[in-house]
Amino acid sequence: MIRTVTFEKTTYNELPYKFEAGTPNIAGGIGLGAALDYITHIGLQKIAGYEHDLLVYGTEALMRIPGLRMIGTAREKAAVLSFVIEGIHPHDIGTVLDQQGIAVRTGHHCAQPVMDRFHVPATTRASLAFYNTIGEIDALVAGLHKVKEIFS
Repeated sequence: MIRTVTFEKTTYNELPYKFEAGTPNIAGGIGLGAALDYITHIGLQKIAGYEHDLLVYGTEALMRIPGLRMIGTAREKAAVLSFVIEGIHPHDIGTVLDQQGIAVRTGHHCAQPVMDRFHVPATTRASLAFYNTIGEIDALVAGLHKVKEIFS
């Protein structure tokens, strides 16, 4: 961001370089390139199909849990499973799942106005991607049964 620095004077570089703060994120750029190569090698259509299959499997599995209500049931949606369980706060669900090594998010998910509109205080959300497995969804389901046992 600077051209020269002395004890007497600082000369800033020309635009846009004078607004560059420190060393550019070179490693991040290289990592992004590697990630794009990896995804391109697998294929976006293959990834989308696999994530859709995970979503269908996960939705069907979660819907079999008594007292669980899915939030967000659009026909065409991303591989995200948001839900509430009657009588159990999502933060409690998240805590118990975390203790079992199952990673989920809980809360408003940057959507508090719409959640307020539908009187949903918070949800538990499992986000799926092409690196997730059916076995991990089965572990989530087993973990939710444990949550229900604890809070029954």
